[in-house]
Amino acid sequence: MSGVHDLLVAGGGPAGLATALYGVRAGLDVVVAEPRRAPVDKACGEGLMPGAVRALAALGLAVPGHPITGIRYVQGPRQAQATFRDGSGLGARRTDLHGVLHQAVADAGVPVLPLRVREVEQEATGVTVPGTGLRARWLVAADGLHSPLRRSLGLEVRTRWAPRYGLRRHYAVPPWSSCVEVHWGPQAEAYVTPLGPALVGVALLTAVRAPFDTQLASFPRLAARLPLEAAATAVRGAGPLRQRARTRRHGRVLLVGDAAGYIDALTGEGLTLALSGAAALVDNVRRGTPGRYEADWNRATRRHRLLTELLVRARQWPTLAPRIVPTAERLPRLFAAGVNALA
Repeated sequence: MSGVHDLLVAGGGPAGLATALYGVRAGLDVVVAEPRRAPVDKACGEGLMPGAVRALAALGLAVPGHPITGIRYVQGPRQAQATFRDGSGLGARRTDLHGVLHQAVADAGVPVLPLRVREVEQEATGVTVPGTGLRARWLVAADGLHSPLRRSLGLEVRTRWAPRYGLRRHYAVPPWSSCVEVHWGPQAEAYVTPLGPALVGVALLTAVRAPFDTQLASFPRLAARLPLEAAATAVRGAGPLRQRARTRRHGRVLLVGDAAGYIDALTGEGLTLALSGAAALVDNVRRGTPGRYEADWNRATRRHRLLTELLVRARQWPTLAPRIVPTAERLPRLFAAGVNALA
């Protein structure tokens, strides 16, 4: 690869691939650096909210999966349910989502180089990846939750909250609901996402370091639906989840997706934010207004960050955590408004 590209995207996950698609469709010369072979898996809830489904459709992408009609909170016998008002969500295997995005990038003629970018040299008019000969006007750091580029640029901010982790496993059982169920336990949440006619994904979010089966046992009603012999995949983990960045722009480097900062998976909006961030990044590069990207990113993510932060903080207070589901049950309109504000 010779010459100077407009965008060098470091990271070929959904955020990076979406940035590449937006970029090439805006007339930019784009190249992606990603050492892993597609499709790439990741421990996540695998539930796409309606906003993400609309964004993917606008890109002309059809991801296979199971329609999701809403969100249901469950705590023992208590339940609160909210239906999406503006379209359906989608339960989709992460590998299927990545495969569709990767194929779209390939079809668009964007090269995906088997390289890992850990550091970058910046000049007034562009960036260079040492030892590769790769040059670009802008580098997009889309290298994930624990972004090596964010760290190498000194952009990481320490957090004072107890770290939380995610664990995911699939079960070959028919979905019993068209909603994503969020089961609230004493020390963890369990997300159940319908993924197909005979497949559900179960993601556990917790600050407790313990095996998946040990944590699932704290949800006896849910565990009864998920016999061990129905486990279809190995357990995959991720975390710590909360990550902060000082800024989304550092010279000629722009951060997007989880690399730009992440609060928690509690509200399930990671992909929606990745897509909206990618669109805002490319719009600003195309217009020659990179200085506006930080403000656009803040505006696009403000509602999600506020609601997620409030919910995570309530979850960490022993007196408030047990009241989240009962409150949602007593105030169904407020619960539905919150769900649809995020959807």
